[in-house]
Amino acid sequence: MRLVILGGGESGIGTAILGKKKGYDVFVSDFGKIKGNYKEVLSLNSIPWEEEKHTEDLILNADVVMKSPGIPDKSPIVKKLVEKGVSVMSEIEFAAPFTNATIIGITGSNGKTTTTMLTYHLLKSAGVNVGLGGNIGKSFAWQVADNKFDYYVLELSSFQLDGVFNFKPHIAIITNISPDHLDRYEYKYENYIDSKFRITMNQTEEDYLIYDADDEAISNWLTTHQTKAKLIPFSLTKTFNEGAYIIQNKMEIKINREDFSMDTEHIALEGKHNMKNAMAATSVAKLMQIRKATIRESLSNFQGVEHRLEKVLKIQNIQYINDSKATNVNATFFALDSMNAPTVWIVGGVDKGNDYNELMSLVREKVKAIVCLGVDNKKIIDAFGNVVDMMVEVTSMSDAVRMAQRLSEKGDTVLLSPACASFDLFESYEDRGKQFKQAVKSL
Repeated sequence: MRLVILGGGESGIGTAILGKKKGYDVFVSDFGKIKGNYKEVLSLNSIPWEEEKHTEDLILNADVVMKSPGIPDKSPIVKKLVEKGVSVMSEIEFAAPFTNATIIGITGSNGKTTTTMLTYHLLKSAGVNVGLGGNIGKSFAWQVADNKFDYYVLELSSFQLDGVFNFKPHIAIITNISPDHLDRYEYKYENYIDSKFRITMNQTEEDYLIYDADDEAISNWLTTHQTKAKLIPFSLTKTFNEGAYIIQNKMEIKINREDFSMDTEHIALEGKHNMKNAMAATSVAKLMQIRKATIRESLSNFQGVEHRLEKVLKIQNIQYINDSKATNVNATFFALDSMNAPTVWIVGGVDKGNDYNELMSLVREKVKAIVCLGVDNKKIIDAFGNVVDMMVEVTSMSDAVRMAQRLSEKGDTVLLSPACASFDLFESYEDRGKQFKQAVKSL
């Protein structure tokens, strides 16, 4: 069986290692450059590869193709493979049949990383033999090849889910859905929503779907479509006989006739959106019958995720917060909503079809100045030019931070929450966040 892998990043290399171990004839092809450390791994495992090109003769003879999530379906080589009837799948689909581990899959437009990390933290603290993968950390396929975990907590993007056909998590979570990546979905929101719900398409009556019952897109989908999974809702405003909710500053979880409650003030994560992430993760812990004391302790000592509302430093009584992971409007909405002080907001980057109107009332209420950090800031300037007193354009992170410092005074907050992708000026949102932290430390 010939396995061709398109994309020589983390998921590609992991799939190559697993494929080789399972006796496939493996070939890796990347249209860009492959990182040095990955080339070393391929050479050590005697796996042939090419970079900066896709050689059709070496690709179109595949029996199965694993496509990196970053490659769109409309790329010419993918179209040719589909025309030939070659099966094109994601790393998750390829690797899942090679493990007997129970899988917890987590998707959503926002909150999925925090929910994934918190779920992993809850299970790991309870002594569960659990791996963490998907859109985060070490490749799932690579771990399936090298490790023997009993459970996996996988963060799954819509791009990864687009390439699954038989994949079935025992527990699925959809944190929320808001318009994102519409450039990959023919600018149709419903295509993107359907993509997220692929997480539950193969679930049976034995499986569980944990979801945000306050989310309009999710509720609408569930009223018009069927899933066999047992539904476990969570909400900030409703209560349930079976599900999770907040009432009188207490988080209540009722699952399989078992109750768990905890004062929200003892939960380490702050903000309404994080209460939802905590309810989703705790629902998993309850399904897995983890001891209440362990759950309480884990929720109170969880450190949060880097680049997600991460408090960097307080300088001259100005708090600097790194929310570089906010790559869409909805994520920035949560960030602005949780600000309690006058805010200087650093925003901008590659716009993915953003509608900034959703932020208007929050910007009026909380933002005193805006620093635009992007190559093209026209949409942001058009949206907020008349709303804030001060608006400045910069093209480097050090300028952005220095400008924000000038525009702020004691008691203010400087918030990096870009609402955009990072690829115009940075390698990734991580690179953007690290540069922000470095610039703050250099003030």
